[in-house]
Amino acid sequence: MKNFLFKLFGIISLGLAILGIFLPILPTTPFLLLSSFLFMRSSDKLHKWLIEHKIFGQYIKDFQEEKAIPLKVKISSISFLWITILLSVFFFIEKLWVELLLISIAIGVTIHILQYKTKK
Repeated sequence: MKNFLFKLFGIISLGLAILGIFLPILPTTPFLLLSSFLFMRSSDKLHKWLIEHKIFGQYIKDFQEEKAIPLKVKISSISFLWITILLSVFFFIEKLWVELLLISIAIGVTIHILQYKTKK
């Protein structure tokens, strides 16, 4: 069951990565990295296909080799993160402790993303 879920979420993440190529609000690289991680844990065949893909493979290799994230990806990732968190906090969440938790998570993820070098 765990294997199936990892493959399923890997495919969903890959779909979001593909959308991110065309929609500036969705970050491509983080979703590709997530897909790579999930495929690595569930399917050698899918992981190998992703790593060797002529377009997607380069995103993953760049990150693995340089440990850097392009500025555009940093900006879109952090923007998308904060837009979704703030929409949730202001319009959907009613409990203060959940709002504080979401904001804390957003701060942590923002700090984490900013700690990576910016790829030129």
